[in-house]
Amino acid sequence: MGDEPPTYEAEPTTLPVTDPEDLRDLVPDTVLEGARYGTLTLRAVSLRGDAARYRGEPRRDALLAVRFGTGDSALILIAVATGQRAVPGAHRVARELCEWIAGAVGSNQQRLTEDIHTANRGALSSGLNRLTGRAYGRLRAGATVRGLAPADHTASLRCLLLPAHPACRTRVFFGVGDGGLFRLRDGVWQDLEPEGGERDTVGGPVLGYGGRPPVQRPSHDPNPSREPNPDPDPAPDPDPAPAPAPAHGPFRFRASVARPGDTLLLCSAGLADPLRGEAALAGRLAERWGTAEPPGLAAFLADAQTGVKGYADDRTAAAVWEA
Repeated sequence: MGDEPPTYEAEPTTLPVTDPEDLRDLVPDTVLEGARYGTLTLRAVSLRGDAARYRGEPRRDALLAVRFGTGDSALILIAVATGQRAVPGAHRVARELCEWIAGAVGSNQQRLTEDIHTANRGALSSGLNRLTGRAYGRLRAGATVRGLAPADHTASLRCLLLPAHPACRTRVFFGVGDGGLFRLRDGVWQDLEPEGGERDTVGGPVLGYGGRPPVQRPSHDPNPSREPNPDPDPAPDPDPAPAPAPAHGPFRFRASVARPGDTLLLCSAGLADPLRGEAALAGRLAERWGTAEPPGLAAFLADAQTGVKGYADDRTAAAVWEA
């Protein structure tokens, strides 16, 4: 896509340098994940960018897809992190951040699942903000121990929480830093990226399995465009967690309800930027991913790595099709 062919070759050329004493630090060029629960089908991919493939650098994007619990009470977490550019060990930082947030979500799976099923948006925003803050706190503590600058020892983080219950269509996004959150509805991409702020809940009120109806505003409401909030703010946290790393901006949160036929896309900046900047890519992916039948893993990988002139970063994408 673009006015000219991409600068780099379409396939990997150079492997990263490997330390024989630390083979566990190896990062594969490409990772694919997939699953199906209830009404949703998941496809996820993380692949090394063309520039990193050419220079023999490891993939800085990390992808983690995990399930906590069983049956209808299960909760699926998709975590995507991107380490700092040109910082040694950035791939390790991204992987650690994904693992830490997964551990925190898994330890609180029962409460989070209950809050999603009951549309308790206030508790979700507050609780996920605390868990995210603690994960970033661990990164800062690790930087101090290693004598590193905390601004370098950090990463962007973006997550999706997906309940497995077939009657619950609530989808929860949270994170810090760069990337994108998009929804393909009726053949058109909608940019759902929250503008920031821990109380930001842009979009329609959450009405999922067990949800409560929105508050009805009187006809004389001077600001009818405001979003009704069915949930009061939670009580202040007596033990607030440290805020996420300021270098990546505020905590972001959004909870919304999927419709049959929707495709929700969570992605790192490596895909979000060309999707916003190149209309031809947006059109191609809308055509490819706007179908009722989700693509297979190989087809999803082929679509996700469509080359665009001027964009050569790592790409990570997690897409959810709603039946």
